[in-house]
Amino acid sequence: MTNKKLWGGRFESSLEKWVEEFGASIRFDQKLAKYDILGSLAHVTMLGQTGIIELAEAEAIKAGLEELLVEYEAGQLVFDVTNEDIHMNIEALLTQKIGSVAGKLHTARSRNDQVATDMHLYLKDVLVDVIDKLGNLRQILVDLAEQHCQTIMPGYTHLQHAQPISFGHHLMAYYNMFSRDSERFVFNLKHTDLSPLGAAALAGTTFPIDRQLTSDLMGFAQPYSNSLDAVSDRDFILEFLSNASLLMMHMSRLCEEIINWCSNEYQFVTLSDTFSTGSSIMPQKKNPDMAELIRGKSGRVFGNLVGLLTVMKSLPLAYNKDLQEDKEGMFDTAETVTVAIDILAGMLETMTVHKEVMAQSTEKDFSNATELADYLASKGMPFRQAHEIVGKLVLDCSKKGCYLQDVALADYRSLSELIEEDVYQALQSRTAVARRNSLGGTGFDSVKWQVEQAKISLSSAKSL
Repeated sequence: MTNKKLWGGRFESSLEKWVEEFGASIRFDQKLAKYDILGSLAHVTMLGQTGIIELAEAEAIKAGLEELLVEYEAGQLVFDVTNEDIHMNIEALLTQKIGSVAGKLHTARSRNDQVATDMHLYLKDVLVDVIDKLGNLRQILVDLAEQHCQTIMPGYTHLQHAQPISFGHHLMAYYNMFSRDSERFVFNLKHTDLSPLGAAALAGTTFPIDRQLTSDLMGFAQPYSNSLDAVSDRDFILEFLSNASLLMMHMSRLCEEIINWCSNEYQFVTLSDTFSTGSSIMPQKKNPDMAELIRGKSGRVFGNLVGLLTVMKSLPLAYNKDLQEDKEGMFDTAETVTVAIDILAGMLETMTVHKEVMAQSTEKDFSNATELADYLASKGMPFRQAHEIVGKLVLDCSKKGCYLQDVALADYRSLSELIEEDVYQALQSRTAVARRNSLGGTGFDSVKWQVEQAKISLSSAKSL
């Protein structure tokens, strides 16, 4: 039997079809086709300029690769599982197009440094896209926070009403989370912006290659300094999966709140029909399915991280076939995260906020209890004593079915002569929020300051 594999010279027989399909990666790594061609264009340019192959041969190979790139972008390339992976498929298609001179493309190169290069190029593009989308999401949050700086809502601990806060303040907390996410992806970009090309299989090459040239041609900051590290490093992917997991966790938390807010029990917001679905049996239903899906898809992203960590944990240097398992999780996470960011941004931008409902939910509760304790402390009473007095008063009000603002002044003064008529002003939710202007607090002036700082940060990022 004739072995048609590009690596088949050492073998006397071919793989059986089912074994071949198990080992092949073309089903998923064809996503790297564009990057494989771009890396090959840089490599052959270097081969020609260094005299490793004739310039005329290099030009012929470049012309063939450029034609393949046009055909790929037009959706015209057909890949064959018998060629295993995207690298061998591209080489086979190039050979069909320009003949045996295509075989010179692989001079001074291995599939090991080739695939690593492809993934660096792919992930660089993904990271730039994710950072850009996060910028849009953060801008939407800042705009919403500015609109709702003076919208009052209950702040929660243990899912119990704790203290009244500004809805804008609540939104800015998520802005800060997503800002940290963006910073992590920017740092991730630094470790992705390295060129493995020229490391060959693991030890470099005897050919007089110019790795700086290929690195520059592909737009990388610099080449890897160690050939073993270059072909075996997947830290940049693990960083991406880890950063993406943190991002999905943050988006899932916000989606959980949105799901609560649009429920009948809260009625704080109404989602746009664009981001909601109905029920097949209950005509009245308007379900926050997109928020639920983001919450649910966080699990698959976490799983992709754990999967690759498990693959990598015992691998000796340098390349091992296990590393074929580094791609599907990366692709899946990239697609999941980029769409989820856009979905969340769209939900936030189009949802209707019911300010009155939010504010009213702070009126029939005891979220102003801390205000009364602070009121007493500000008049000279030790806070612990004030805390105990207010706690007992809350218990008494709970038994009587009333709230702190319903307590008569005479009853207040029986507790402490420090309490005067101004206590009722202090107990109002709006007053409670407005007065909390300590750095980072929920006070209106504080939230305005947070918004202005965020605008400066976003503007600076756009100008980079």
